[in-house]
Amino acid sequence: MGFWCYISSQAGNNLCSSAGVKKKFIHEIKEIYMSFRPIKEKKLAQPFTEGAGVSLFRAFGFSDPEECNPFLMLDDFRNDDPEKFKAGFPWHPHRGIETITYVLDGTVEHQDSLGNKGNLNGGDVQWMTAGSGILHQEMPLGNKKGQMHGFQLWANLPSSQKMVTPRYQDVVGSDIPLIEDDDGSKIKIIVGDYKGIRGPVDGIAAEPQYFDIYIPPLTKKEIAIDAYRNCFAYIFQGSANFEYSSKPVGVRVEKELDGEELNIRDLSGNRTLVRFDTGDSVSLIAGEHGVRFLLISGKPIQEPVAWHGPIVMNTQAQLAQAFKELRNGTFIKPLH
Repeated sequence: MGFWCYISSQAGNNLCSSAGVKKKFIHEIKEIYMSFRPIKEKKLAQPFTEGAGVSLFRAFGFSDPEECNPFLMLDDFRNDDPEKFKAGFPWHPHRGIETITYVLDGTVEHQDSLGNKGNLNGGDVQWMTAGSGILHQEMPLGNKKGQMHGFQLWANLPSSQKMVTPRYQDVVGSDIPLIEDDDGSKIKIIVGDYKGIRGPVDGIAAEPQYFDIYIPPLTKKEIAIDAYRNCFAYIFQGSANFEYSSKPVGVRVEKELDGEELNIRDLSGNRTLVRFDTGDSVSLIAGEHGVRFLLISGKPIQEPVAWHGPIVMNTQAQLAQAFKELRNGTFIKPLH
């Protein structure tokens, strides 16, 4: 009978009569075995003041380093009042981590102790590997309307890379691939792979995925995520239900699309962090105005964390040594 016909007959389906047997079978098997990631935690970002007086919202960070391992912190610095961001982030150190700045709108002026200097504009990304240590400053300038919108993510480095030579990957927005799916979804690939298209940032320890995703109104979407990565979403426009795959019983139905009832009752909206449990895909349905969110994942680093402010090491002794070097002027290592 052959493998394909045998399997379909065991399922009680006469699939052998159609030319699309294999395609249909594979689709059915994927539906059966695809493991949707359930929600582990959902919470709102909290207001914070950082730098020299910048008002921002912190999605996570400075509490439990295992919360989103290998990521340590995510700050949302969207603001429409220059008085709340113009003081910026004056000179400060980093060691043992990577900082990822993604500008949505406005301009951030940056410079560092290695002599690098430049501007990040709307759509641009800077992936800075602090490694052995760097001093830098970031000064938000906003746009012509006085708006400054963007995010900064911190990623841990494994012990083997905490003292590497610092480096930058500055990427202009026009160099970041933007993929549009048939359903109208738009996926900007900053780092990682989506359907065979890779983002421009490479050589990152945690082998992360960092996507900026837009899903049109009332659209269902499934996004594949490596099962061995920790994963979270951060919603910054519109709303969505990320629990759509769980098909809860007795939940009020609010909409119908193409004859199918859609559960959009429990929506996550602006400035909501959604942390996912294990699985190989994220499933959602967008709200009535669509949704835009960051989807970020990475391989966890299974090492101890000693963390104080902008310096993250593995032991308290290493942390103390870093601050001793800051005091005696030996923090910045010679370039090789």
